[in-house]
Parts: sequence; structure tokens; C-alpha cells
Amino acid sequence: MNARVLIVEDDPLLADGVAQVLRDAGFVTDYVGTAEQAEASLAAEAFDLLVLDIGLPGMDGLELLRRLRARSSAIHVLMLTARDALNERVRGLNAGADDYLTKPFAAVELLARVNALARRSRGQRGARREFGPLILDEEAYRAWLDGEPLTLPGREWAVLLFLLDNQGRVMSKERIAAAVCRWDQDMSENAVEVYISRLRAKLEPAGIRIRTVRGLGYMLENLRDEPKPA
Repeated sequence: MNARVLIVEDDPLLADGVAQVLRDAGFVTDYVGTAEQAEASLAAEAFDLLVLDIGLPGMDGLELLRRLRARSSAIHVLMLTARDALNERVRGLNAGADDYLTKPFAAVELLARVNALARRSRGQRGARREFGPLILDEEAYRAWLDGEPLTLPGREWAVLLFLLDNQGRVMSKERIAAAVCRWDQDMSENAVEVYISRLRAKLEPAGIRIRTVRGLGYMLENLRDEPKPA
């Protein structure tokens, strides 16, 4: 699945431009205009990368970054700023930024730096996912359930991988559709229901359940972890 990037930028035109560049390259993007909104988004969902402006209204980008690192968040962060003084770059890196890009910047440089951080994020996260009797090898594009090969067409694979990346969270149909589609594609909520239904038919006999939380979305559960009745 393509890496998910959260852009934190209070200039809508710049945010749109950054998002477009990244979407054209295959990234899945969301953006917010304040550090407070970013904190809420990061608490609710899993992102691979953070593109973070320093000069934000309210809490600034440096303070958000300090809070994330204080909570031991390992998300990779590319900081954006119009401040080109050496001490500002040093402050950003000391606060825990992985890289630093000064405005104005070329799209090709932005993409090169985000791609480099995405490669590091994938290496850190690892390509192998395990959830009870389910194993997914992202690099080999292979899956096993109870030790037997599991066939997953592309969209089913993407939906399941997204749910695995968000274990313990309820994911709405809208978020699932947005996460597994590129910017130039589309997926209806009805299509999400179809893929969920197909996955259930394959997973539930082995004790992996996709639970419906009415009005909110879906969450992955390992039934073998549930306590047995006395």
C-alpha cells in the first residue's frame, strides 16, 4: 500500500500544491492547517510521514514535534519553513525532525526528500505483518492464514493491510476508500462493503473478524485472543 502522508500547512495554496505533487507520485495524502488538528489526526489514524510547517497559527510546528517525540512517536518528519537561518534548521533537527526543506522549494526536491523518508519508514516498519493466524508479507505480496496460502486480489489486499496498520481503531468507509485509492481513482462506499464482505468470508473461519461498529466503520479483531466463557 502507498505511504500515507499528513501535511500540516496553514497556507491552503501551498498545502494543495504539496498534496498534488505527492499524489502524482502515488502517495496518499491528508492535510490540516494547525498543529492542534494534526495532533488529533495522528491520534486517530496511522500515518507513515509528516510534512510539517514550522510557522503555524497557535501551537507552532516545533512544539508539535517536541510533543510527538516526548510521546516516543517514531513517525518520520520533514519540516517546511520560510526561515532559512542556520539556527532555525538546527532547532528543527534538534527537536526531532528527520529532514528540513526551506521555502520556496522545487517540487522535485520535495519529492526526493519525501521518497527518501518513505523508504526509511518502510524499512523501520518492516514488510511482514502478523495478526493471530494471519501473516502478510508486503514485499513478496504473499499472505498466509493458519499456515495456508491466502489469495487476495489487489483491492482486498489493500483494505486488509490498511486495517492491519490501524489495529485497535475503527476505520470508516470513507477513510478506507481514501487510503486504498490513488488521487486519480475512486471507490464508492458500496465497493468498500463488497471488499469487506469478501475478506470476512476468507478470514472468519480462521478466527479473524472484521467487526462492524454501527455508524462508525470497521475494526479488525482476533477472536482467538478473546477469553473463553467459563
